[in-house]
Amino acid sequence: MQSPLPVRDGVNATRLRLPQDGPWETALDYMLHRWGHVDPQGILDRFDAGEIVGEGGVPLNRSTPLSEHVFIWYYRTLPPEERLPVELSILHQDDDLLVVDKPHFLPTTPGGTYIQESALVRLRKQLDLPDLIPMHRLDRMTAGVLLLSTNPATRGKYQVLFEKRKVQKEYECVSAAVPTQGFPQPEFPALVRNRMTKSRDYLLAQVVDGEPNTETRIERLTVVTPGNDDGESPLRAGGRALYRLEPHTGKTHQLRVHMASLGLGILNDPFYPVLRDKAPDDFGKPLQLLARGIRFVDPLSGKPVEYRSGLTLSEAH
Repeated sequence: MQSPLPVRDGVNATRLRLPQDGPWETALDYMLHRWGHVDPQGILDRFDAGEIVGEGGVPLNRSTPLSEHVFIWYYRTLPPEERLPVELSILHQDDDLLVVDKPHFLPTTPGGTYIQESALVRLRKQLDLPDLIPMHRLDRMTAGVLLLSTNPATRGKYQVLFEKRKVQKEYECVSAAVPTQGFPQPEFPALVRNRMTKSRDYLLAQVVDGEPNTETRIERLTVVTPGNDDGESPLRAGGRALYRLEPHTGKTHQLRVHMASLGLGILNDPFYPVLRDKAPDDFGKPLQLLARGIRFVDPLSGKPVEYRSGLTLSEAH
């Protein structure tokens, strides 16, 4: 459902579904019930100013009945955010597509504590493109090629490519040169297939029994630093290698889970194979995972296209 309110400061208006019944006579009563403990006067002021609207952009007032609208829209008051010390670079831009190199630590879309400090909001404001929408997502901790649509009229043609898995993605990562103790040495290229689940309530993705719903081809490109024989973890001892990852599916954290399942957890991964205590971002130690390239047949020109990241992994040398 399209918002009747335009993007403001790079951020979409928030949509709220009103309950069909309950002890509230008006939409105002319901909003005060939900958020009145935070800023009751601010809610009243928004209703009085006509800043809360329903379907078709109709402004609500203090007496608008609860049952008059199913959805309402309004602009959130954005908290102050400290700018992340990372920058986006543009790889390609035309009337239909924007391709950028997303740095580590910058989320793709607004969420949680990062609203203005997301790739989408930064780019909307920087390029004055309020209709900009990402065609896929990269984890906040993953860097590399990110494809966005600049034209609502052609957006659907590119969305279909992703829905039908006609987009090939290539990643690189740095991990141990040999698996941690207890894991066999895999033969490369390796094909990892399993069933993964991730709920909104649980931080980590989990491998469960059942029909596989994920698949990744993993190739070891080169040994960056050989390990030693002091009995330590090969990664701690300096044994690192560069790997190419080609996901055939796109589950959340898929590549990180698949590398960890081989005993080759990606360097600087705070989640897999072991969840570490939450700590402030260490910008000197980014997750060593990079979306190196993306390729597909452009649905408008009918020609194959490929976009490659200009970034490098800091531990890949």
